[in-house]
Amino acid sequence: MDRVALRGLRARGHHGVFEREREEGQTFVVDVVLHMDTRPAAETDDLTRTAHYGIVAEEVCAIVSGDPVDLIETLAQRIADQCLKHEPVQEVEVTVHKPDAPITVPFDDVTITIHRSRG
Repeated sequence: MDRVALRGLRARGHHGVFEREREEGQTFVVDVVLHMDTRPAAETDDLTRTAHYGIVAEEVCAIVSGDPVDLIETLAQRIADQCLKHEPVQEVEVTVHKPDAPITVPFDDVTITIHRSRG
């Protein structure tokens, strides 16, 4: 499988289990790796034979800024499910970063990475 990666997609969301997170929101950063065979698109130079990464990026940001969830695990799953709706995409890896997570000790980032494939 070939890979198309989108790194560092940023959107503001209101996800989390704490009231402050839901009220104030915070920035989430998402990395997506789409696994697919890009040969049909390359052979024909036809955008319709691949996943349009600009559209994928917009969809990911819409999910992050959309309906709030408690867990970043749920957020990652929603993103993966949307990516797999694109016909050429056979597998997807999604990493959700929560750099402003409410943790009481110094840290750089909190992430979850999931890997999903067509059922």
